[in-house]
Amino acid sequence: MLFPKKVKHRKWQTMRRNPRRKALASRGTEVSFGSFGVKATSVGRITSNQIEASRRVIRRALGKSGSLWVRIFPDRPYTAKGGEVGMGKGKGEPQGFLVEVKPGRVLFEVDGVPEDVARESLRKAGAKLPVKTKVVAREG
Repeated sequence: MLFPKKVKHRKWQTMRRNPRRKALASRGTEVSFGSFGVKATSVGRITSNQIEASRRVIRRALGKSGSLWVRIFPDRPYTAKGGEVGMGKGKGEPQGFLVEVKPGRVLFEVDGVPEDVARESLRKAGAKLPVKTKVVAREG
C-alpha cells in the first residue's frame, strides 16, 4: 500500500463535494511515459488499497516484459468512526490515505506489450476503481 512518509496534519478537513461541478484536471492529463494509459472520466476519491488492487491486476496481465507507471499518489488522510458508535464525541481516527481525482487525470500507464494486452489489462484495472475510466493511447 502507498502512503506518505509524513503529513503536516494527522486529520484533514473533508472539502465540499458537488457532483454538478465539472472541474477538469489541469495536470497529468497526457500519456507521458508509456504507450497506453487509463484516464479518469469522473470525479472520485481513490484509496491506496484500490490503487494497489489495480496495480496488481495490470502487473499480472503484463508479465515480466511490460513496464508500468502509477501516476497518482494517495497523500490525503481520511478518517472513520467505528461501527455502532453514537454521534458526537469528536472525529474518528485516521483509517488510511486517498487521492482526489478529477476528470482527465491519467492514473496508470503501460508500455512494452502489444496493444490488445495493454488495453485489456487497463480495462480490468479500471473496473477496480470507484471512478469511470477509459483507455487512451499516446498521441504522436
